[in-house]
Amino acid sequence: MQESREGTGSASSFAEAAAELAKTFTGQFLRPSDQDYEEVRKVHNGLVNKRPALIARCRGVADVVDAVQLARTQNLEVAVRGGGHNVAGRATVNDGLMIDLSPMKGIYVDPRTRTARAQGGVTWGEFNRETQVHGLATTGGVVSTTGIAGLTLGGGIGWLMGKYGLALDNLASVELVTADGGILRASEDDNADLFWAVRGGGGNFGVAASFEYRVHPVGPTIMGGLVCHQFSAARDVLKFFREVTASAPDDMMLVAALLGAPDGSGAKLAAMAAGHCGPISDGETAMRRLQTFGDPVLDTIGRISYCGLNTMLDAGYPKGALNYWKSHFLRDLSDDAIETMIDAFEKCPSPMSGILVEHFHGAAARIGVSDTAFPLRSAGYNLLVLSQWMNEADNERCINWARESYSAMQPFVGLGRYSNYLDDDEAGDPSAAAYGPNFRRLQEIKAKYDPENFFHINQNIRPLS
Repeated sequence: MQESREGTGSASSFAEAAAELAKTFTGQFLRPSDQDYEEVRKVHNGLVNKRPALIARCRGVADVVDAVQLARTQNLEVAVRGGGHNVAGRATVNDGLMIDLSPMKGIYVDPRTRTARAQGGVTWGEFNRETQVHGLATTGGVVSTTGIAGLTLGGGIGWLMGKYGLALDNLASVELVTADGGILRASEDDNADLFWAVRGGGGNFGVAASFEYRVHPVGPTIMGGLVCHQFSAARDVLKFFREVTASAPDDMMLVAALLGAPDGSGAKLAAMAAGHCGPISDGETAMRRLQTFGDPVLDTIGRISYCGLNTMLDAGYPKGALNYWKSHFLRDLSDDAIETMIDAFEKCPSPMSGILVEHFHGAAARIGVSDTAFPLRSAGYNLLVLSQWMNEADNERCINWARESYSAMQPFVGLGRYSNYLDDDEAGDPSAAAYGPNFRRLQEIKAKYDPENFFHINQNIRPLS
């Protein structure tokens, strides 16, 4: 099994191979000395500061194939970038090859069949803009600058998941460039084992060049927004959130958060963000319950475009901010868990940080644990300790706060982990825990399609030997 590539080819042979490939490559190669390299190499998380030896900015599938072949012949480690939002920095690599899909922006929507195909460099904001022209949507990220590729392959939390399941549950097919440079279509009818694996198994099986989604009638106007309370009311807000989510309809998705005030004042707040994709009248009734609870200091809930809902939180997650996240699925949102969250957030050192509780229910929780590789199918709550700051001088205390808060919550967590939130500084193999009963089957499929573990800069699944 090959886990690391040190670039054993000489510098001259690497330069010659890249120069030869550039004759037919329709995208762009960037080296550290090139003008655009410094900007392109950056990913969303400013805490990640890696320097690839070469960035292959692909414009089509042929470019991706050539980039994979170049990495193989030159024995280079490979990272694949779609939107570049992965907080652990898996979209980039030191001294290896970054296969950058961000120039691949093609989107085609077929309103007759209610399907949409999009290339691997598309973001959710771009995807939603095209599908909403036809009054259609599929479950996507809650921050519009997130790429469709990484989010879908690892799960796909979004505003529509109660009604239509996770992003991966809406996949009809995926086009993959495999470790040997081949091109495969994975669907229910083609390479069905691979299709099962990519729905949750991340980037372990190839470069996802394009995705075909089922899309659904949504909007263009829905109900959604944010309602915030003083932090002194956090206990009551979180208990109310628990009560509301116990009977939330499929049309509604809710997130509770302890966060800093959006005006940058540094004030701590307790908030609920909500979206309702059903009939407006039903949404107004459901949202009224949130709006009339307690004494809100901010209420933005109302009629909003679906695209507007998906950009609502963008300003709170700027590119280049320093991020460190810890996450786990909660057994339940008990009183003791609520008290522990509040105690932890009282010590939060950055106004950009927060503790989020994402509600899983509805269609996302009605799919069998082994129907896809993604096993997190219980109704309940996903905890995210999200530490975010701007000044590198604050690195130690902001990282320590996240670790200490996460540690304090350990008595309340269950077995499940959301793989897209996995970090790289944990002992053992967090992927094994995240995939649970599906892990061995994923290892078997990995051994079939990537026996050398060529694609390993990801939430890695080592091939079964």
